[in-house]
Amino acid sequence: MELKSRNGLVYALLFVVWALVVAWQVEEHLCVREAARTALANRARDISTTLGIVLRSQRHFGGVISRERLESSMNELVKPGELTGLKLLNAAGDTVAVAGTLPDLPPNSAAGPAEHWDEQNLTLMNLVDLGTNLTRDIEGTNPPIILSRQDFTNRFSTNRTALPPMEGPREMRPESSPDPLPPAGALTNPPPRAREFRPRFSRPRWMSEDEYRAIAQKQGAHSFVIAMSTQAVRAASDQDLWLRAIIVLLASISVAGSGLAWRNLGKSAELQLRLVRASELTTHLRQMNLAAAGLAHETRNPLNIIRGMAQMISRQPDAPAETREKSRAIVEETDKVTAQLNEFINYSKPREVRRVPLALNAAIQEVVRALGYDLQEKQLKLEVQGEPVTIEADEQLFRQALFNLALNAVQAVVPGGEIQIVSGRQNGALAWLEVRDNGPGVAPERRQEVFKPYFTTHQKGTGLGLAIVQQIVLAHGWDIACLPNEPRGAVFRLTHLKLAV
Repeated sequence: MELKSRNGLVYALLFVVWALVVAWQVEEHLCVREAARTALANRARDISTTLGIVLRSQRHFGGVISRERLESSMNELVKPGELTGLKLLNAAGDTVAVAGTLPDLPPNSAAGPAEHWDEQNLTLMNLVDLGTNLTRDIEGTNPPIILSRQDFTNRFSTNRTALPPMEGPREMRPESSPDPLPPAGALTNPPPRAREFRPRFSRPRWMSEDEYRAIAQKQGAHSFVIAMSTQAVRAASDQDLWLRAIIVLLASISVAGSGLAWRNLGKSAELQLRLVRASELTTHLRQMNLAAAGLAHETRNPLNIIRGMAQMISRQPDAPAETREKSRAIVEETDKVTAQLNEFINYSKPREVRRVPLALNAAIQEVVRALGYDLQEKQLKLEVQGEPVTIEADEQLFRQALFNLALNAVQAVVPGGEIQIVSGRQNGALAWLEVRDNGPGVAPERRQEVFKPYFTTHQKGTGLGLAIVQQIVLAHGWDIACLPNEPRGAVFRLTHLKLAV
C-alpha cells in the first residue's frame, strides 16, 4: 500500500512538471506571436510615416498634389509579401488615391477598431491618428488636396482669371512658377518685417474659401488605410510552433521515460524482494527436503525388519493359516511403503547431469528388456521405430526417465494393448523421442497436472514417476509435453535432445 501511494505521488509530480512545461511553451508561443503582430503593426506605422513624407515632398500650388505622381510613389512602396495595398480616404471615407490591392473590410469598419486582422492581411485604418508626421501639417489646418492632372489643369485655368490684381509694378507670375519672383535688388538689404507663417498644406491663393471647402471635402486627404501581408507573422508563428512542439514532445518523452524508469525501478525492487524471499523459502525447502529424505532413509530399516519378521511368521509350519495370511499382507504393504520411500528418496536427490554420447536405440532396447516381464504379463505389443541417433545425456538418468515413461504406458493400457517408442531428428542438431500408447489417454485439463508430485490415476502408482521424469528432463534442458494420441491414447514427447557431435 505504501509503495502504491509513493508511485502515485511520483506519477502526479511528473504530470505536474509536464503540464507546467506545456503551459510555459504555450505562453511563450503566444508571446512570440504577439511580438510578430506588434512588429508588423509597427512596420505599418513606419510605412505611414514614409507616406506622409511623400505627401509633403509632392505638394505644389499650396496644398494640391497630383494623383498620378502620388499613386506612382505609392506603388513603389507596395511589395509582395509585405505591403499589399495603400489607400487615401477623404473625410467621408471615399477613396481619393489607391495603390495595390486591399481586402474587403467588414461593414461599419471605419467606426470600429483601427486594426483588422484576417488570415492573409492586417488592415490598419486612420493612421493619421497613429503617430505619423503628417499630423502636424494637417491638424487644425487645411488637408492636402489630391487632384488628377486634368482636374488640376481645369481648376487652375478656370480660377487663374479670378485672382485679385497685384499691387504696384508686380507682373502676373507665370503658370509654371508656384510663387512670383521678387524684383531686382529686392534681396539687397530687405526691410525687416515679420514673416508670415503659411502651413505646408494651406489653401491655394487662387481658390476661394467656399470652393476650397467643397473640393477639400471631396478630394482632401483626411486619412489613409494600409494593408499588410501577414505572411511574415504566419511564418514566424509556424516556425515557433514547430519549435515549441518539439520541446513539448521531448518533455513528454522525458516524462514518459522517467515514469517508465520509476516503474521499472519499483518492479525491480519488488522482484528483488521476492527473489530474496524465494531464496529463503528455497533454502528452507531444501533443508526440509534433506530432512525428509533422511527420515525416509531411516524409515526403511524398521520397515525391512517388520518385513523380515512377517516373512518368518508366514513361513512357520505351526502358525495358523489366518496368521500366515495376515503376515503375507504385512509383507505386501511393507513393500508398497518401501517402494514409495525409494521413489521419494530418488525424487529428492539433486540431479547432477554428466553428459556422455548415448546411442538412443541401444538405451531403448535395454529399457524394453527390463520391462519384458510386465509386457508378457499383460500381453502387450511394444514397437520401437526411428532412425539410429546418438545424443548427449546422462546415461543413468536418461534410462530412468525412459523406464518411467514406458512403465507409465504399461500401467495405462489394457491387456493386449500397444505401445510405441519412436525417435527422430528434429533438425540438424536436435532429436526427439515419443512414447505412445492406446490406453484411455489423459484429459486436456490434466495434461499439466500429471507431472506434479503424487498425482496419479493408477491404484498401484506412487505419483512420483512422471515428476521424476520432468525433473530429469529439466536438468538436461529438454522439453516434455503430454499430447493426445490419435485415435486413442496418450503421447509423451521429449524434444530438444542435443545430438552428439
